Amino acid sequence: MFTGIIEGLGTIVGITSVSRGVQFRIRPDFDIDDPQVGESIAVNGACLTATVFDAETFSVDVSPETLSRTTLGSLRPGSRVNLERALRLSDRLGGHIVSGHVDCVAMVEERQSQGDFTIYSFKMNPAYDRYLIEKGSVAIDGISLTVNSCTRGGFSVAVIPHTAGRTTMAMRKPGDKVNIELDIIGKYIEKLLSATGGKEASFSEEAAQGVDRELLARFGFL
Repeated sequence: MFTGIIEGLGTIVGITSVSRGVQFRIRPDFDIDDPQVGESIAVNGACLTATVFDAETFSVDVSPETLSRTTLGSLRPGSRVNLERALRLSDRLGGHIVSGHVDCVAMVEERQSQGDFTIYSFKMNPAYDRYLIEKGSVAIDGISLTVNSCTRGGFSVAVIPHTAGRTTMAMRKPGDKVNIELDIIGKYIEKLLSATGGKEASFSEEAAQGVDRELLARFGFL
C-alpha cells in the first residue's frame, strides 16, 4: 500500500530479459535506509518487488501482465522513474490510498502553464470515466493528484511547482503515456453495490432504520 507521495526519482541503469518479463536495475537518487529483499516499491505507480539490493541500486522483476497493462515496457536505460516505498502504519497519509495496481494507461493531451502551476489534460478509455470525480483523487505514474475537471474520456489536474520538481511530471509532454490508478474506494463501492442485484435503493431505505448482520446478508454483503 502506498500514498502517492513520491520519495524521489530513480534512473533505470539496466534491463534484463527474464522469461517473458524483464528485470530492471534502478539507481535511486535518495538513500534507501533499511532495505529489505522482498519489500514493495512503486515504480511509476506500479507495485514491484525488490529482489536484490547493492550499495547503489536495487532490482525488481516485472511480469508480462504488468508490462501489458502499464508503460513500464517503454522504459529504457537512462529513463527516469518515480519511486515510493510501501506505507508504514506510522506514516502520515499525505496523499490518498494507492495500491500500486495500475488500471489503465492515459495519454497527455495538453499541457498549459498558469503562472507557477501547470495544467495537464489527459485522454483515456471512457470506460473508466465513472471512477473519476471532480476534486477526487487519481494516481498518475504513482503521484497522488487532485482531479480538476472531468470530460468524456478525459480529465485534468493542476501540478504545483514542488510536485513538478520532485517527480517526472515536469518531463511529461503531449503524446506521452502515463500509468493511471483510479480511486480504490470507488471501485470497491461499485463492486459491493453490484452484489445487491440492483436493490441499492431498498437497502438504503432499510439501512436508515439500522444495519445488522441479517440485513447485510439479505442484500448480499455477507
